Amino acid sequence: MDFLETNQIRSSKFIPEERNMRSWWKHNNYLLNSDEIKVNRVALFENLMETGKEYRRVNQYK
Repeated sequence: MDFLETNQIRSSKFIPEERNMRSWWKHNNYLLNSDEIKVNRVALFENLMETGKEYRRVNQYK
């Protein structure tokens, strides 16, 4: 949440410092979709996903 709010963007797979965060995000999204995530983390991760939708990257060539 701190990264999203301070940088106003989601993590990138191309920037080495942000790559681990991106992998964590994708892995937890996989766990959420396959119903393997712990019950107490579902609401927190869904809140994180909603916040992440606000900061989606926009294609600069459109």
